[in-house]
Amino acid sequence: MSGDERYTIGDLARRTGLSVKTIRYYANSGIVPPTDRSPAGYRQYGPDAVARLELVRTLRDLGVDLASIRRVVDREVPLHEVAAAHAEALAAQIRVLRLRQAVLTVAAGREAGPSEVNDLHRLAQLTAHERRQLVDDFLDSVFTADPPTYPGVLVSMTPELPDDPTAEQVRAWVELADLCRDPAFRASMRRLARQHAADNDVPGLPRPDAVAVVRDGVAAALAAGLDPTGPEAEPVVAAVTGRYASLRGRPDDADLRQRLLDRLVLANDPRRDRYLDLLSVINGWSGGGAVAPAVDWFIRALRARMPAPNR
Repeated sequence: MSGDERYTIGDLARRTGLSVKTIRYYANSGIVPPTDRSPAGYRQYGPDAVARLELVRTLRDLGVDLASIRRVVDREVPLHEVAAAHAEALAAQIRVLRLRQAVLTVAAGREAGPSEVNDLHRLAQLTAHERRQLVDDFLDSVFTADPPTYPGVLVSMTPELPDDPTAEQVRAWVELADLCRDPAFRASMRRLARQHAADNDVPGLPRPDAVAVVRDGVAAALAAGLDPTGPEAEPVVAAVTGRYASLRGRPDDADLRQRLLDRLVLANDPRRDRYLDLLSVINGWSGGGAVAPAVDWFIRALRARMPAPNR
């Protein structure tokens, strides 16, 4: 190709796939200026116009504004600087879109009304400091009466939304934050915390609570599909109550079984499992921590073996 070769706008349109109207607009904007004009007065362009137009099309597809593109093609600013600036701007836009998507997804799932949508939107826009305050307030309300002896308890209950969260993590945060503000959920978790503290009133290292004992003890029975009220479940029940009695330093009698049942009934709150599931998503922990099926199975098994109340 000769360096003296000239193209008309029609030639450029055929070579680049852009419309004549678009190329004319870029020419009028000074982004791809004509090299000269034909004797008849038509604009003509040099060989570099094809490369310019291809770069312009690429940058426009990536969302770069025309003012920045002109500075790049005129070599007033390096392309990598413009690319970095626009990549950062896009990242900010993506974060905003994730927040909006999270609010709308949660609101749609709940069939939320205008007031609840507003609340969810505010939760999604909290700063890192405000998120920490909300979580600290929730945990303080749960553990104030009986502060945990072991700091790991608080750590294991604390969500840490990353600086660049995924859409799933943002949705999880919005739902978890809404749970943290629920007075009924706070009261339920506070009662669970007190029971956990009571179950660790035996000197020594922290012991598994009632839920952990049941979860570990009935996993095989659940997998095998055993009927909790049938005779085949008897050894499972005896093993679980025996372990719980041993950990508490008490005999496996009717009083201990009633104590265990009371704890499990309170713990059998689907919101507790939901909080832990959401916490795992936010913190990037492995899932699979739901205990409701095991607790429900054992409640039925234990009730079937409790003496009938006196009338």
